[in-house]
Amino acid sequence: MNVVKLSATLAVSQQIVPEHVAAIAEAGYKVLINNRPDGEEANQPPSAAIAAAAEAAGMEYYYMPITAMNFPGDEFPQMCELLANADKPVLAFCRTGTRCTNLWVASHEDASRTEAAVRARELGYDLGLVSRLG
Repeated sequence: MNVVKLSATLAVSQQIVPEHVAAIAEAGYKVLINNRPDGEEANQPPSAAIAAAAEAAGMEYYYMPITAMNFPGDEFPQMCELLANADKPVLAFCRTGTRCTNLWVASHEDASRTEAAVRARELGYDLGLVSRLG
């Protein structure tokens, strides 16, 4: 698991497994967001297994699957609220962390979006999804 801090209260990761969740909670994250649709790959753990591990670790868990076809998705307003809550650090994951990073950039407005995009690009993330929003 490779956790990348985008901000003081948000990190992203590639696909996690239920066994990672306790360490994520121990690292101080309070909220776990899954932006990956179930069944995207054959060997991917199901959302329900990660949700159970999050509950056991005392974390809030949100399943908010996103694809290139539905970006930023119906749950985007709720995700923006979760990302804005500095009292509850978030770890969001998808296949590589790229979708989560695009959502984070999209959650910003105006000048702060530009700053977030610069940060994301410095970390090596492709922002093709958010660039379609204009």
